[in-house]
Amino acid sequence: MTAVAVSPRARLVFAGAVVAYLCAVLQRSTLGVAGVAAADRFDASAAALSTLGVVQLLVYALLQVPVGVLVDRFGPRAVMITGAALMMAGQVVVAFAPVLPVAVAGRMLVGAGDATTFVAALRLVNAWFPPARVPVMSQWLGNLGQLGQVLSAIPFALLLGLEGWTGAFLGVAGASGVALAVAVATLSDAPGGARAGSADLRTALGGLKASVARSGTRLGFWAHFVTQSSGVMFALLWGYPFLVSAVGLPRPAASALLTVQVLAGFAVGPLLGSLTARFPLRRSNLVIAIVTLLAVAWGLVLLWPGTPPVPLLVLLVIALGIGGPASQIGFDYARTFNPSAGLGGASGFVNVGGFTASFTMMFLVGLLLDLQHAATGAPLYSLGAFRVALAVQYVVVGGGLLAFALARRRTRREMRQRDGVVVGPLWLAMNARVRDRRHSRRGGPDTP
Repeated sequence: MTAVAVSPRARLVFAGAVVAYLCAVLQRSTLGVAGVAAADRFDASAAALSTLGVVQLLVYALLQVPVGVLVDRFGPRAVMITGAALMMAGQVVVAFAPVLPVAVAGRMLVGAGDATTFVAALRLVNAWFPPARVPVMSQWLGNLGQLGQVLSAIPFALLLGLEGWTGAFLGVAGASGVALAVAVATLSDAPGGARAGSADLRTALGGLKASVARSGTRLGFWAHFVTQSSGVMFALLWGYPFLVSAVGLPRPAASALLTVQVLAGFAVGPLLGSLTARFPLRRSNLVIAIVTLLAVAWGLVLLWPGTPPVPLLVLLVIALGIGGPASQIGFDYARTFNPSAGLGGASGFVNVGGFTASFTMMFLVGLLLDLQHAATGAPLYSLGAFRVALAVQYVVVGGGLLAFALARRRTRREMRQRDGVVVGPLWLAMNARVRDRRHSRRGGPDTP
């Protein structure tokens, strides 16, 4: 296959998009490290504390479809610049918040700004890179952006310990200011200076309606729902309290495990992108395999007698890290089942999936922790309480996996009826592939 040349301008735009998304992930994940400090600062229960994360992700999820429409209407550059400004303002509010409701308002602004970034960045990737490169470049965008979680787990955690709440959150607000400047300087909607927006808002809304009606878009929604949510719930809110308060790890060790989660996704993401591009009809098998891995890893940790050992926790965070880039498969469904003009709305709809599951699980975990504390008087963040609370993932993700299977059946039926494309069971395809390879090695009956 001949490599397609990529212009220096496309690489610059991609670098600017990565900086913007990395900063958005940093802003999003600061609460995961600051959860214990927030409980002390605001004297909050587990359910009350979960509102900081839940409301942020609720705003994020609710804005995904409108943001997608705005990207289709006004282009990704303007939307991303606006988002960076909103995140900067939100973190300043959080920095000076005297009570929990003010901090919640600040996190709502952070969620609104965060909501603009990834969908718009995906639109830039689709505009600046050839279709064959898009799955891999999308994975690199997601993986490099997730380094923002490393920045929250290590430098931000150190800053929080040294400067306290206000100084630490003012510092990350400044990082959004840097991302704003980079976006202004580097981003462009499309090659040649063309603006990517559509002619009018009615056209964008019509494109959104058509996108959501496609079974392939809905398949992407559920793929994102089941792969991303567990890792987001862990990294953004409950992972740090679980590791520190329930398991009893030192704070640096907990931060290191959150970093391993990111690095695992960084390592596996390009491979998943390549497999997605090479075997587009088997993307759903990747989704199911990774959800199975997550279920097994969580089962081992939650059912382990006594305190889970560190190697088992490493296995867990690696599985969670793989789930992050696996969620990009949902966006690849949106790309392949929708025209480019409506891709913003379709991607926004897909992105709702994982974050809907994430904030649902965040809230339910906090609620179950509080209920057990009230009923038994056990410590709020005890290991036993977390075992029960974190098991709620099996209900949420299990329901999503059933919906994914039904959406896959509908999508394959439509592909067969509309395009004549038949996707048989994986084991039959693998057997046929083995037979073809054996036949090619031996040579056919007419081969001299």
